[in-house]
Amino acid sequence: MFKLRDKYAIVGIGNTDYTKASGRTVRSLATEASVKAIHDAGLEVADIDGMVSFNFNDSAPAMGVATEMGIEDIGYAVDYAAGGNGANLITLAACAAIEAGLAETVVCFRAMNGRSGFRLGGGRDMAAYGVTQFTAPLGWITYPQAMAMWARRHMIDYGTSPEHWAEIATTFRDNAIRNPRAMQRTPMTKDDYFNSRQIVDPFRMYDICLESDGACAVVITSAERAKDLKHKPVYIMGGAYGGGPSQGDDLFDAIRWPSHSHNCFKYIADDLWNSAGVGPEDVDVAQIYDCFTYSVLMALEGLGFCKEGEGGPFVMGGRIAKGGELPLNTAGGLLSEAYIHGFNHVLEAVEQLRGDAGDRQVENAKICLTTAGAMTCGSAMVLRN
Repeated sequence: MFKLRDKYAIVGIGNTDYTKASGRTVRSLATEASVKAIHDAGLEVADIDGMVSFNFNDSAPAMGVATEMGIEDIGYAVDYAAGGNGANLITLAACAAIEAGLAETVVCFRAMNGRSGFRLGGGRDMAAYGVTQFTAPLGWITYPQAMAMWARRHMIDYGTSPEHWAEIATTFRDNAIRNPRAMQRTPMTKDDYFNSRQIVDPFRMYDICLESDGACAVVITSAERAKDLKHKPVYIMGGAYGGGPSQGDDLFDAIRWPSHSHNCFKYIADDLWNSAGVGPEDVDVAQIYDCFTYSVLMALEGLGFCKEGEGGPFVMGGRIAKGGELPLNTAGGLLSEAYIHGFNHVLEAVEQLRGDAGDRQVENAKICLTTAGAMTCGSAMVLRN
């Protein structure tokens, strides 16, 4: 369990534009976001001695980005082989590295040309070995195909309906309209949602996140040092990473999973809340990994915001809107802001807790949850101002 409550803080954030075609290398995107985060913290590149990132064979290595930035003495440079589950893991790992004396000030980044370059899920080996020999013959190849099965299981077990997903999609789009960074700012009604084309049953187009080019980054240092920097620190209260007992052979494998009507968050909830010293009732705003609309329900249920099977009714009636009881994905989420593999959720959490979110600011936001992942393995983090 994470035992470094409030010892480390996020002190800077930065991002590139989010686009469909950046026209740039991934390393260039990573460097831009990282330098912006460093300057946002009131620091210089020379102050950085650690770099951490995660990728899915689609990004620039941390050491390469450090070299391009001109860091002469990078003592800690790590790349995690991870999917969306890694977005909070790298920030927790940065805290651990500082605690261990491997670095003092660490940049965490995620960069990808996820639309114009390597598209997530592309390049999967269809050879008849490992889990693929069982999934590919059934058409279980891309992420929408795989996760559609999870969504259908939730519908069968609990009566979840597209009405619940429509509420999520349209609420997040309303949030994106207030966000100048968002790729999708066109208003969307529920009629628009239901009239969108079906991609893979039961998912429509607006149930599925965007494909995006871009990068984002944060700077992490000790709480003691953070007091002297440019912005009010955003403290890392707690976090967790992992999943259940049968995670499978790789990130795509869910055949061994005990029940597809819940995901990894059911298994990491206790570690998350115990590490942070708070519970779901203390959260003012949350940034939930929304690669698909259904994954929001599973995270809410697994982390204890509602009982299993009650996620659909929970999100209805404006509860997750900006002025609701639990505002979610205030920048528009992966569905409408951008898909930077979930790391953009961390930036939005920081802006909310700083009070810098402009028209999308949640009043009196003091504690924010971020999650990452939607299948057998995930991560989560609790931040405070």
